[in-house]
Amino acid sequence: MSLLQWSARVPAALALSASLLFAAAPAHAAYPDRPIRWVVPFPAGGAMDNIARTLGEEMSRTLGQAIVVENRPGAGGNIGAEMVARAPADGYTLIIVANGMAVNPALYGKLSYDPVKDFAPVSLLAVVPNVLVANKAKNPARTVADVIAAAKAKPGKYTYASAGNGTSIHLAGELFTSMAHVDLLHIPYKGSGPAMTDLLGGQVDYMFDSITSAKPHIDSGKLTPIAVTTSKRSSALPNVPTMAEAGVPGYELSPWFAAFVPARTPQPVVDTLNKAMVEALKKPAVQQRLAGIGAEPIGSTPAQLKEHLARETAKWGALIRERGIHAD
Repeated sequence: MSLLQWSARVPAALALSASLLFAAAPAHAAYPDRPIRWVVPFPAGGAMDNIARTLGEEMSRTLGQAIVVENRPGAGGNIGAEMVARAPADGYTLIIVANGMAVNPALYGKLSYDPVKDFAPVSLLAVVPNVLVANKAKNPARTVADVIAAAKAKPGKYTYASAGNGTSIHLAGELFTSMAHVDLLHIPYKGSGPAMTDLLGGQVDYMFDSITSAKPHIDSGKLTPIAVTTSKRSSALPNVPTMAEAGVPGYELSPWFAAFVPARTPQPVVDTLNKAMVEALKKPAVQQRLAGIGAEPIGSTPAQLKEHLARETAKWGALIRERGIHAD
């Protein structure tokens, strides 16, 4: 089941969370009684940061306490993750994560935390599709078939930029080259900003960028949108086909975002946070703000997030081993 199909299960997730909260309320009626810290393990301004701030603002109204976003970037999200893993399991520290939670165990030889044992899942939050783009003025490719034909005609000549090894932008390219049986040269950058600068300047040929940062350049006519990486078309780019529709059957990479708390956080506290998140994701104002950055809300139960993380860890671990991908 794809990530976007989770959205159909939001009402059930909300109902389950509400019933659990009601049953446990008498024993945990005081939570929360002080501000909650929401750690973002990447710099401010990106999709992850925007999602946390948007949801945190709405959740604070429901919970009656401020949710304070704290950016702790570094090491592919590992610095913030380690900090939250060691935080008290009381519901006053949570973290928003992306695909890195599933990717990093295989990407890094040894982590200072265990993504499964050290965290308790709260909810899937949103997906922000990546989109394969090319410089419209300097690259004649308009379809996936064009990209594949050019790559097969001149193996190793064409390049794609990424925000760094192991990022969703990089893995989207690795999955494409593996499934399309083509040879593209990966050029890693330190962040999507420098990568996009070189794509716009014609120094690289392609990029599987996030819709959040690619769409302004698509709208201005500088970039050609070729295909999105998710299993369904994006509402932000409804006329752009999916990679599977465009000629790579079975292709899917859905850059997802989710919330976790430290392991051993009491289940009634987890359920309180889950309920507030799922309710926030259903608010029209929140959905509108997420749509502005190309994000599509999901929402899930903690159990569904646990299962999703296990599937993603297996999928990307296999690809990382197959392609010999390393953090540096």
